[in-house]
Amino acid sequence: MNQRKRIKVRDVMTQDYELVDGLTVVRDALRTMKNRNSRALIVRKRDDDDEYGIVLLSDIAKYVLANNRSPDRVNTYEIMSKPVISVSPNMDIRYCARLFDNFGLAVAPVLEESEIKGIIGYDEIVLNGLVDLQDA
Repeated sequence: MNQRKRIKVRDVMTQDYELVDGLTVVRDALRTMKNRNSRALIVRKRDDDDEYGIVLLSDIAKYVLANNRSPDRVNTYEIMSKPVISVSPNMDIRYCARLFDNFGLAVAPVLEESEIKGIIGYDEIVLNGLVDLQDA
């Protein structure tokens, strides 16, 4: 019997992510994204009772560029998605892909005990996960 290798989110996630404050203006957020070659920024919690937020390039395109708003006058908290849907590092990548499909996600932070451990998107799932599955 051929046992399929289980690949978990922690096996394919990237730890290259950036945290920003909600008061960061979009222009500075874009600079950070460009410098880090990132497609998403995680917005910090304001306190222990708060939740993380996320800003994607598509959010900036929809809420700033398309509405002709100045990136110097819009804060990330105004366009972020919050609370962010996160995944566990122990989740099987198949279920992560299903979660993404069910909720229309492209990227999500990986949280363990309320701490960000990394970030995962379809890129990591497909490019790292499926290649590993075929090699098993």
